Amino acid sequence: MSTAVREPSLTAVRDAPLGGQAVLEGVMMRGVRHWAVAVRKPAPEGAPEGALGEIAVQEFEFGARERLRRLSKVPVLRGMIALVDSMVIGFKALSIAAAAQLGGDDEDGEELSGGLWIATLVIGFAFAIGLFFIVPLTLVNLIKHQLGSSVLFWLVEGVLRTAIFLAYLALLARMRDLRRTFEYHGAEHKTISCYEAGDELTPERAAQYSRLHPRCGTSFLLVVMIVSIFVFAIAGVHAWWILALTRIVGIPIIIGISFELIKFAGKNRRRRWVQAVMWPGMQLQRLTTSEPSLDQLAVAIASLNAVLARETPGSFEPHELVGVEVVA
Repeated sequence: MSTAVREPSLTAVRDAPLGGQAVLEGVMMRGVRHWAVAVRKPAPEGAPEGALGEIAVQEFEFGARERLRRLSKVPVLRGMIALVDSMVIGFKALSIAAAAQLGGDDEDGEELSGGLWIATLVIGFAFAIGLFFIVPLTLVNLIKHQLGSSVLFWLVEGVLRTAIFLAYLALLARMRDLRRTFEYHGAEHKTISCYEAGDELTPERAAQYSRLHPRCGTSFLLVVMIVSIFVFAIAGVHAWWILALTRIVGIPIIIGISFELIKFAGKNRRRRWVQAVMWPGMQLQRLTTSEPSLDQLAVAIASLNAVLARETPGSFEPHELVGVEVVA
């Protein structure tokens, strides 16, 4: 088995309509019209110690997306749609990867019913809203009379929200069970950067690129935390239930604004001031990515090649690119 490579510094200078996600022992890659999941299966029974299992790749085509295309010209709104779209695909990819490790076959991603998919998404949103928005609001609301001003209220709430988010990521980074997933996350970033640089897609070449990427979902979530401080400032200070309602209603708007900012950053990554603004989010990725092995890079490349075999980035109209700029 290949050993992990040392941390390099090469980065891409252009933005491609590609994204992805690390899954259990694999990587999901998505383009404009297609997406694929590549998973390293367990080694066959009786194989020598240290032997690698085969790479299983499954390819999919997005369904009818005419409504998304019509809405892709609407700033902010397209970000809300893109996030939900990415979450649905991400959950399907996780299901496929889990089935591959158990020796099953979930080629259509239909083992879970539509109702269960919806329930999973709702629970995920509810957990995020409760932990990152309702909890800090409730804590600051307990001392709002001591703060003395609405400006100080939303500032303290925003700082506390961001602190909870950072603590949550730090806790995840300490979990050993997630270490290999973080390595595949790094492999995903390196592979996309290697392609964006126009380099040869091989594990050895992809290993030379940074595991940090300006369009990473980790950076996106940090932008959400910061944008929320300014958006919620407009609401002022009211009764707790009114503030809680504004936090819930305002989340889609915050996501949409954050989407536009990340999209802009990806397309203008060579500008120094953009690099400076995005630096905190890039460094935060050190918690959610790790240096992958060459074998893990081979899995990420197999997933990307499956997408590239079906479509050519750069050949699409702008309205067809909705959603793929969010997560890399």
